Amino acid sequence: MATLNGHIPGGPLAQKWERHQFELKLVNPANKRHHSVIVVGTGLAGAAAAATLAELGYNVLSFCLQDSPRRAHSIAAQGGINAAKNYQNDGDSVFRLFYDTIKGGDYRSREANVHRLAEISSNIIDQCVAQGVPFAREYGGTLTNRSFGGAQVSRTFYARGQTGQQLLLGAYSALMRQVAAGRVRLFPRSEMLEPVVVNGRVRGIVTRNLCSGELQSWAADAVVLATGGYGNVFCLSTNAKASNVTATWRAHRRGAFFANPCFTQIHPTCIPVSGGFQSKLTLMSESLRNDGRVWVPIKAADERAPGQIPEAERDYYLERRYPGFGNLVPRDVASRAAKAVCDGGLGVGTTGRAVYLDFGEAIRRDGIDVIRQKYGNLFQMYEEITDENPYETPMRIYPAVHYTMGGLWVDYDLMSNLPGLFVLGEANFSDHGANRLGASALMQGLADGYFVIPYTLGGYLAGTNLGEVTTDHPAFAEAEAAARERIDRLLAVRGKRTVDDFHRELGLLLWDHCGMARNASGLTLALERVQQIRQEFWEDVTVTGTPGEFNQVLERAGRVADFMEFAETMTRDALERDESCGGHFREEHQTAEGEARRDDDNFAHVAAWEFTGVGKEPVLHKEPLVFENVSLSQRSYK
Repeated sequence: MATLNGHIPGGPLAQKWERHQFELKLVNPANKRHHSVIVVGTGLAGAAAAATLAELGYNVLSFCLQDSPRRAHSIAAQGGINAAKNYQNDGDSVFRLFYDTIKGGDYRSREANVHRLAEISSNIIDQCVAQGVPFAREYGGTLTNRSFGGAQVSRTFYARGQTGQQLLLGAYSALMRQVAAGRVRLFPRSEMLEPVVVNGRVRGIVTRNLCSGELQSWAADAVVLATGGYGNVFCLSTNAKASNVTATWRAHRRGAFFANPCFTQIHPTCIPVSGGFQSKLTLMSESLRNDGRVWVPIKAADERAPGQIPEAERDYYLERRYPGFGNLVPRDVASRAAKAVCDGGLGVGTTGRAVYLDFGEAIRRDGIDVIRQKYGNLFQMYEEITDENPYETPMRIYPAVHYTMGGLWVDYDLMSNLPGLFVLGEANFSDHGANRLGASALMQGLADGYFVIPYTLGGYLAGTNLGEVTTDHPAFAEAEAAARERIDRLLAVRGKRTVDDFHRELGLLLWDHCGMARNASGLTLALERVQQIRQEFWEDVTVTGTPGEFNQVLERAGRVADFMEFAETMTRDALERDESCGGHFREEHQTAEGEARRDDDNFAHVAAWEFTGVGKEPVLHKEPLVFENVSLSQRSYK
């Protein structure tokens, strides 16, 4: 085991980023055209990075799974994006956003990274307004804000329930401008299968053309991964069906450390599971908890319609337990509270796995037109899915897998332990700790892409003697052969069970034992069973078609095979972290009131795992977390 160095700059917290920017070496404007950069992923982080790097003069190669960058999963984000503008004059500041994020992540993130994010947040809003993002405005024309979980101030900017879509359209426009200018070459329907390491540095990738099946190699001076999270390891999540772990996991297999994989976020406000054949779950924005009140009947197994249950027989349990924050407690806290009342027999709906989110009081107070203006598209989506009108009857919601705080380990410059491999957005571990505050994912993706990577990547290129590398180098042939061998192996199994069947089995196992609540015995069982499922997969999966064609079964098979390997590391990480913190809730470690109990003496660190082979125990590396500006304390939202 080694101790990792995050290369955090010295000096006072508020000056670290500015000082670091000055100390980084610069690439002469005339020399930028001689450098090429590969960016994998075209969500907010990837599109912002590709557009900004191209604007600076670098030659950029941009790759995405989808047929268009506009279909990246960032488009599905709903509620908003945080920024410390303090337009409401309600006490917000850069330091308060920093503090709320550190506290919300249960003190498992780097102070320096989080403060940088808070500093940059205001610039993001200015950038997006300049791009034409239609943020909601007050009557006088100024931008308006609302609150999100884990904060007592209004700092969340939003475009109704379509904030992710509008932000992505802004980044997409910037990206396509550079495509038109010839500074970005765009490769849609391309999946990265292998990074290529030359002389200890990442110098390219191998991709598969998802339309033709052709394997292709690409060389560059550096590679940027912005491929999102791994929530779909659970099979059912709020992620798009195509979201996967493949790019980051293949980098992990090549030597990149994977940090805190057990830190997964369960979102409290999702439409409950309704059957055994769903491919995904639907998120209902956390912003709804601004005006919606969460409750369950006081009496167990109460089958009355919600409108027939009087106020005196309702338990507004979040308001009761957390009077200071009420319905806007952080996501991990709200999710566990919903699970607890449902486990106690108070859940509603046919399954008993749901609670009510009620807008009756808000409609009576503000009028239906005001609520429709705020949440109309979300209400419409809910009604289309459930055939229930939320203006007339409360929504039914239940927690579901949403975001992942773990990811490839990166230093302060967002570079992995593999030189030349940078990782942005949800694909890295860096800014959220053990739980992400609502509306902070979009903030991190755009901060990384627009404002961090242009400096840190430039510093790497200017300070490194790279030398010329082409796809003729033997390392590219070796990586391409490895990708081809894995494809051929999948096609050769010719078993009887479908890819989706294996994925559902794996996902249910992880949800039961590595989901909202975990314990040592369940994790030990899951670790053993994951290995068995993986063996069964390689013995009995059926993958139809051939490699040299459009083959979605093959695509899914490759991704599920990676999930099988990743699930073992995630489970092992959850077992090794013998404490509760944020979204990682070990039942053995909780307060008398059922809250997470940390062990700061033994686990105030980043757990970064080194790959040693399939089925072999990975090596654990630790990066100590040092807190000089906040005091470690038991979280309280009362």
